[in-house]
Amino acid sequence: MKVSILCAGKLKEQYLKDAMAEYSKRLSRYCKFSVLEVTDGPDMEAEAERLLKNIPSDAELFSLEIEGKGCSSPEFAGYFEECMNAGKSHICFLIGGSEGLSERVRAEASRHISFSALTFPHQLMRVILAEQIYRAFKIIAKEPYHK
Repeated sequence: MKVSILCAGKLKEQYLKDAMAEYSKRLSRYCKFSVLEVTDGPDMEAEAERLLKNIPSDAELFSLEIEGKGCSSPEFAGYFEECMNAGKSHICFLIGGSEGLSERVRAEASRHISFSALTFPHQLMRVILAEQIYRAFKIIAKEPYHK
């Protein structure tokens, strides 16, 4: 299975880069994991154009947004299992820049997920998402990690 994150903006802080490298290494046991960054700004529509041009044609798209549906870690893992059972081999998560995702980008996603009603910096959200992807694969494999 392929799992990718398509996001606006680059990681700037080394500790975030280190965290992503660690989760990428952990995920390599379960899937082909990748992150594609597009330039953020100068406005939401310019950012949307870059995101739309880079959406993988074979992927099931999940957008991350405050207005999305909240879920538990086991429910999140269930989304992966649903995709696998439906024969879908690529899941792509969309993370917008500081203004979020444009309606045009949101319309491309089949699922809209919220990890919290709180607002997180989009760079930190990438690490949180990578951790939850890893947790989902551990749950699916019935391996110890999720408590």
